Amino acid sequence: MTETFTTYRVEDHVAVLTLNRPQALNALSREVLSEIGAHLAMLDLKDVRVLVIRGEGRVFCAGADIGQMQHMSAVEAESMARLGQRVFQAIEQLPIPVIALIHGGAFGGGLELALACDFRIAAAGAVVGLPEVTLGVNPSFGGTYRLPRAIGFARALSMMLLGERIPVEKALEYGLVNEVVAPDELEARGMDLARKLASQSSAAMAAIKRSAHHGFGQDPARAQAYEAAQFGLCFASGDAHEGMAAFKEKRQARFHED
Repeated sequence: MTETFTTYRVEDHVAVLTLNRPQALNALSREVLSEIGAHLAMLDLKDVRVLVIRGEGRVFCAGADIGQMQHMSAVEAESMARLGQRVFQAIEQLPIPVIALIHGGAFGGGLELALACDFRIAAAGAVVGLPEVTLGVNPSFGGTYRLPRAIGFARALSMMLLGERIPVEKALEYGLVNEVVAPDELEARGMDLARKLASQSSAAMAAIKRSAHHGFGQDPARAQAYEAAQFGLCFASGDAHEGMAAFKEKRQARFHED
C-alpha cells in the first residue's frame, strides 16, 4: 500500500488540505509536494469555493525535507526547487481564496507555502521564518519573491540574510499574517473565514485575485486595462446583476443558487 502524506476533504464548499506527516514535522519532500500538486489539479471548482491548508501535529510545516536534500547534486537541487515553485504558484493562481492555518511553526518551505496563500491566520505562540541561510542555501520555493511583496524589501531581505525567526505577534505587525488567535481557536476561526468567503461571488473573488496579481508592479495603464476586462467578466457571469439587484432590493445576494 502506497504511503500518503496529505489528507483532503470537502465540507460546505470548503476544501481542507492537511499536511499529514507529523513525525517529520510535515517536512516537504518531493512526494509531499507532488501530492499537494495532485490535489490542486483535481480541485472541482464548481463545488469548491475556498481552500484551507493546515498541518497535523506540533507544527504547520518545518520546511523542505533536509534529509532528502542533503546529498542532492546541483541539478537535483534545482529540480526540487522548480517542483516546489510550480506547486506553490499553482496555489497562488487558484481563482478561489486560499487560507493557511499556521500553528507551532512555519519555517523555510513551510512559510513559503503559507506565503502562496491569500490569508494567513496564526495561533499565538507560533514562530515563522526563512532560515535557509543557516543551511548554506537560499529560499527556493518562491520566498525571495513573495516575502518582499508581503512585508517590504528591506525588512524581508534582513529576515532572510539573518535567517531570523520571528513570533507571529511580530509577523502580525509586519503584515506577514492577517490575524493571531488563541491556539484552541485557530481551526474554528479558519473555518468561519472560509465559510464567509464561500458565500461571496466566486466570479468577483477570482477577478480580484487575478487583477491584484497581474497589476502588482505592472504599468498602471496595463494594470487598469486588465482590471476593466475583469470587471466585464463579472457581468458576463451574472453575479454582478444578482449583487446589484440584491442591493436595490435590500436583501442578501444569492450568488450560488441554481
